[in-house]
Amino acid sequence: MTEEVESRFLAHPDKGEVSSLLLVPKGAKWLLVLGHGASTDMRHKNLQMIAESLAAVGIATFRYNHPYMERGGGRDARVVTLATVRAACEAAHQSAPKLQLLAGGHSFSGRMTSGAAAAAPLPHVQGIVFFSFPLHPAGKPAIERAEHLDDVTVPMLFLSGTRDALAELELLEPVVQKYDEATLHLIDTADHGFKTLKRTRQSAEDVYAEMARILVDWTTRLA
Repeated sequence: MTEEVESRFLAHPDKGEVSSLLLVPKGAKWLLVLGHGASTDMRHKNLQMIAESLAAVGIATFRYNHPYMERGGGRDARVVTLATVRAACEAAHQSAPKLQLLAGGHSFSGRMTSGAAAAAPLPHVQGIVFFSFPLHPAGKPAIERAEHLDDVTVPMLFLSGTRDALAELELLEPVVQKYDEATLHLIDTADHGFKTLKRTRQSAEDVYAEMARILVDWTTRLA
């Protein structure tokens, strides 16, 4: 496995620097700026598994912390979060300027990435990847969280489990179908954190390997 390079970048003038992890496998052409879920950080097992699976298929990753997770305490204001996403994209580009850039993340960070992109195009970013887009809170089905996607101007890839309690399929599928440049890949029996039901899952493929395979195929349509 290629060695991860840890560094720091300025997330927001009022919040200071945050940590990042850059993993660039040999022959990489794409770099994914990868944010964490609301209650996790860049070293969480989910992000680690995503990064390692992507490295195995030649996609680099730039993981980062949001300021509230770096320092501890309550979640940052939305303006800080969106600024952090934008700063992470710029830091990732500076770290590996020859690689083509994607951005996204698991759950919260995926939604914040599209929120930032809806406000203004993210620097250098050619596509957004959602690992479990949190369309609504668990038990409270709604689609208001997706309204900002109307203003996203780059292709979007949604990787979503069929058991995701934060993205009921009867709501998520019509949302994605609205956009010509949006792709939805459903992960059989996976929940919001990508845990699967081994007895009923139709595929023997590892869930992280499946997502990496789909993401690689998707990038071939961006170039």
